[in-house]
Amino acid sequence: MKMEEGMQLIDGNGNFNVEGLKDFMTTTGFAHCGRSYAIVAIIGPQSSGKSTLMNHVFGTNFKMLDAYKGRGQTTKGIWIARCNDIKPFTVAMDFEGTDSNARGEDNTAFERQSALFALAIADIIFINMWYKDIGLEHAASRPLLKTVFQVMKRLFKPRKRTLLFVLRDHSKTPFEYLETALKEDIDRIWASVAEPETSRSVGLSDFFNVAHLRQRFICPRDLTSDKREAEPASGFFIRAEKIWKTIKDNKDLDLPALKVMVATVRCEEIAKEKLRRFTTDDDWLALKEAVQAGPVSRFGATLSSILESYLSQYDTEVMHYDQDVRNAKRRQMESQALEVVRNAYVTILEHLYSSTLESFKTSLEQSLNKGKGFAASARIFAQSCFLVFDQGCEVESLFEAGETDTWVSVRNLLESKTERKAREAAAAGRVLMRMKDSL
Repeated sequence: MKMEEGMQLIDGNGNFNVEGLKDFMTTTGFAHCGRSYAIVAIIGPQSSGKSTLMNHVFGTNFKMLDAYKGRGQTTKGIWIARCNDIKPFTVAMDFEGTDSNARGEDNTAFERQSALFALAIADIIFINMWYKDIGLEHAASRPLLKTVFQVMKRLFKPRKRTLLFVLRDHSKTPFEYLETALKEDIDRIWASVAEPETSRSVGLSDFFNVAHLRQRFICPRDLTSDKREAEPASGFFIRAEKIWKTIKDNKDLDLPALKVMVATVRCEEIAKEKLRRFTTDDDWLALKEAVQAGPVSRFGATLSSILESYLSQYDTEVMHYDQDVRNAKRRQMESQALEVVRNAYVTILEHLYSSTLESFKTSLEQSLNKGKGFAASARIFAQSCFLVFDQGCEVESLFEAGETDTWVSVRNLLESKTERKAREAAAAGRVLMRMKDSL
């Protein structure tokens, strides 16, 4: 399927096309765009040429009205398509027409739901309207504009969206006059919408960048303006699905909470993928196998380098998500990675225990044979062996990326076992001393 032909994101019954969106994001490469993307949506009355406009401006192929078959409903639900030859990556959204007779009494509910979805998802919203509707109290576009403004006032002050007004079929009326009349009409509608307490004394310009479509249609440069708060494209699938479900369930749309939720899901998915790749990494598997045969030189530094490569990949892919969330998931990934390598690390410790104890016993025996005192010899060689043991473990190289409590627990374990081995060696030394004295 050619993506520019359009994919139905939400059907006429309000069902979200989960698999379709996954396929769209994978096939078009949308999931890998980071923050360099834009979402443009168009809303307006039924049979006002919305699909036709999007097709001509963005190179899409949304289904259009066939005048020979009447002026019934053409677009049902919400459709999306990739825009051709536009950079950055741009997704067009074609919405079912408002004031449709096809829905009957259900029209108002879906109209509000779709308007809220457009405002929550899109960077630019086209308002397609007839020029003759300007200034008319009962114009077809007036309920739509009131719905849009009510939705925004009920929310909060988010990243600004751009409302791009498209005036259809204007006659010889000067454009400047239409522009002035439209602005006045918009301001009146905005003022007529009841303001919740959180939006007192807030003007239209605080919520929207109001623009008008002329010969240029669109400036690609403007599509990515004010994207500092935008979320990465990889989270669009989760975000869109959750937003629509919240809207459909008639729950309050808390975008900041949804932002954290999307970050949590995506960061966890990315962390799991990096951890999975680490566990099957050829260098790690070779290192793990080598440890079984005996001590491995620079084990900690080598393993730390392998781990760091996957942690860096994680950092790169989650850099645009919520900082607190991505840091928490990174720490979780580090802890899980350390659990993966723990058995190999314990094996290294066991090798070092054996060699350290043997070295201690040999050195102590040689010292005693030369007639030196036991207490002083045991203390000196124990300290020396502890130092060699710590250097051999390369603890700091391996665990410098881990959590503090992880490092402390491992170091305490290492110290307690080392001291136990030293005590065993000391006991053996005392036995040797008694044997020597008896002889």
